Amino acid sequence: MADPGNSSTLPKTLNFNVGVLGHVDSGKTSLARALSSTASTAAFDKNPQSKERGITLDLGFSAFTVPFPEHLSKTCGDRKYESLQFTLVDCPGHASLIRTIIGGAQIIDLMILVVDIVKGMQTQTAECLLIGQLTCSRMVVILNKIDLLPSDKRQGAIDKMTKRMHKTLENTRFKDCPVIAVAAKPGGPEAPDTEEAQGITDLIELLKAQAFLPHRDPSGALLMAVDHCFSIRGQGTVITGTILQGSLSVNDTVEIPALKVTRKVKSVQMFRKPVSSAIQGDRVGVCVTQFDPKLLERGVVCTPGSLRTLYAAVISVQKIEYYRGALSSRAKFHITIGHETVMARISFFNRVLPGNQNGDSQDSFSFAWEFHHLDEYLTCQAEGEGREPQQWALLEFERPVTCPPLCLVIGSRLDSDIHGNTCRLAFHGKLLEGFEDKNYTETALPRLKISKNKQKEGAVERVTDDYTVIGRNLFKKETNLQLFVNLKVTLSTGETGTIEGGFGQSGKIKIRIPEGLKEETKQLLSSTSKKKGKGGTKNESPKSEETKHDSQPVTIHLNFKRYIYDPHKKMVQS
Repeated sequence: MADPGNSSTLPKTLNFNVGVLGHVDSGKTSLARALSSTASTAAFDKNPQSKERGITLDLGFSAFTVPFPEHLSKTCGDRKYESLQFTLVDCPGHASLIRTIIGGAQIIDLMILVVDIVKGMQTQTAECLLIGQLTCSRMVVILNKIDLLPSDKRQGAIDKMTKRMHKTLENTRFKDCPVIAVAAKPGGPEAPDTEEAQGITDLIELLKAQAFLPHRDPSGALLMAVDHCFSIRGQGTVITGTILQGSLSVNDTVEIPALKVTRKVKSVQMFRKPVSSAIQGDRVGVCVTQFDPKLLERGVVCTPGSLRTLYAAVISVQKIEYYRGALSSRAKFHITIGHETVMARISFFNRVLPGNQNGDSQDSFSFAWEFHHLDEYLTCQAEGEGREPQQWALLEFERPVTCPPLCLVIGSRLDSDIHGNTCRLAFHGKLLEGFEDKNYTETALPRLKISKNKQKEGAVERVTDDYTVIGRNLFKKETNLQLFVNLKVTLSTGETGTIEGGFGQSGKIKIRIPEGLKEETKQLLSSTSKKKGKGGTKNESPKSEETKHDSQPVTIHLNFKRYIYDPHKKMVQS
């Protein structure tokens, strides 16, 4: 066996991950099958549920290898590769598994969007496009099933759909991306395999031209997405998956956070060839010391202690423009974070400073800042109003989630109709702060300074002396008035005063006016109280009726704010 330190053990193959996304039944699996020569363990709808429905239920993986393209050799420096391996990540098109797409998206270098040429853009095609925009910078559009078009009208239909796709993509990051037409499985999934797929050779050439040297970073903690797990007698348990970050070597100790156990790496394989180590972006089979594979069919493996289990989190948040619903605080959404999808209650807030004045990046956050509670996410009301104001959200998970720091977060409404013509992806953001304590509402949330502005209005009932008035209708009978003592109020006539305490049992209050009441205010108040005394005599003249309407009562205004996570419920006035 070669010495692990010897350069001959460095793989001579560069791995390039291609995500295959598209609407359910657009022919993604047939396309992957037509492209592939080597099928890895999880490939081609191994799931029995999937066989019944003919739908991919897991991230299927397969690969094909081509001679290393000339244009890439120039960018590799001293490292010499012999071949380029395209690993095809066949992502599920149906909704309950949006999370799978997002799960695999961290390592997808190029995205293939498969469109059924007969049906064109469908709801899920649009959702796949959105996820692609959040997670990937390059794309190729494939118009599949061209064999279903009558041969005399085929080219016209391809040109028309190509034009339509370019129009759809012109305002996205995939503007001017290549569009190519194929028939991955002529005659449909049930047809015999004798019919030759059309356009596949051209597609492979296009993919070779689109390939680039992906940035792979071996540093940092290991995070590997697991898609399959099985045991080999006398050897141990084999975990297959893709390294999302960091690196992995034989003899390393890894943690399986879902099982709260650590295991030692005995051997590593990349597409059936043994290697001594692997890094971010590599697709590997890792043999570790024995555990029950049924306990980990999917999930993650990581450097011990590197992942956190969170009960709640603060995220940066941006609405997805095609989402039609409202984003309201206290609502529940499906949150995809790391490799999990979980329900969470959301609360939106923004910074008390106007705009993005502080020059902080979209993803910064500090407990030292003052925030303001939002009942709803703020959108740009007017067209051309520029960027939406920077906003954050608190997510409170229904069950704890395990995820890496600063990971992508996507909020969606997966319970809405999968066949409905609406986008179910609602918002996206980044995990900025996580709360690992089960009692986070007591231990962590009070640090979060989010306030709500409150206004109360009442009226002056009568004057006690030049410096004191009695107010009514400001509070309910049962309100604890002690909380409001010493807060400042303003009268509609301009004077400011301070609440001294309650008056009687019915929620009335005594207000001290340090500067004293103005003469006009006293007159106004004495005339209102007189009117009150006189009102309703039989021979009241029409004139006095008018005066009664003219004399507006003097109102009292109380403005304050309350920090929503303050355990003492203190009122604060600026």
